[in-house]
Amino acid sequence: CAPYYYAPVSTSISSFPPIWQPASILPNDTNAMNKWAAISPNVPTNIQPKGTITGNFTNVTYNATDADCWWTYHQCVTPKLAGLPMDISSVPEPKTLGYGFDDGPNCSHNAFYDYLTSQKQKATMYYIGSNVLDWPLEAQRAITDGHEVCVHTWSHRYMTSFSSPDAFAELYYSQFLPMQAIKLVTGVTPTCWRPPYGDVDDRIRAIANALGLRTILWKYDSSDWKVGTAGVTEATVDQNYQSFIDAANNGTFDTVGAIMLTHELNNYTMSEAIKWYPSIRAAFNYVVPVGVALNKSQPYAESTPTQPSFSQCR
Repeated sequence: CAPYYYAPVSTSISSFPPIWQPASILPNDTNAMNKWAAISPNVPTNIQPKGTITGNFTNVTYNATDADCWWTYHQCVTPKLAGLPMDISSVPEPKTLGYGFDDGPNCSHNAFYDYLTSQKQKATMYYIGSNVLDWPLEAQRAITDGHEVCVHTWSHRYMTSFSSPDAFAELYYSQFLPMQAIKLVTGVTPTCWRPPYGDVDDRIRAIANALGLRTILWKYDSSDWKVGTAGVTEATVDQNYQSFIDAANNGTFDTVGAIMLTHELNNYTMSEAIKWYPSIRAAFNYVVPVGVALNKSQPYAESTPTQPSFSQCR
């Protein structure tokens, strides 16, 4: 896999931060500056950045009252700052899986997307802005195939570590306006995002909300992205999938559906998704993109493309 020439990206590359580097507002980007000036009064100044962009929170002192609703601290999903919507960590429809994959678009995802197409299966794809510019045709395929696309930040760092203007840049350059990554490549402006590693607090939520992005998290983790680290093996991932399927078969999701964290990260994670898909499909009555499970038929700022309502998938 190697990044390739694609005229709309190549001729606009100077309008973006360096690919895969933590984002900041570019010094001559008046549109970004004006947008940040407009939303910054609604971003709390009493919530400080936490840790490092690589997730080192060793020196962080944090009050046990969890006043910031910091997900990394204890998976808080109900903001404590007035006016912010609750995070989406499950779906309301019973026996339903809000199906999706982080960290795309992957340069070698065609076999995986071919499989999803063969199963008539749509999913929510959480795309990294830098990946979208590296693999633009792969990003376009998601829209062509009817998947829902959400933002997964510019550089996939821990969001609560950023200053507020830089956290804004991580979202802005991935999502917003005609010259930003996802819009430039796919023609759509997402209205959903997922924080890398789930790392979000009310300061980051306020920035995302001001950009029209709803926050999507999860309650179940396949740990497919951790294989080879922290003692996680392929057997661990298989057990996590099996436990999730067992929970579905044992009635855990009979009243409220689920979201599980899985990835388009590499050939292994995509192969795991293919391997476990028949069992997932058998365990749930409905396997749909998160937006469909939320009855959000207009997933983008634009009027098209649309998604079916949940009732149309029944």
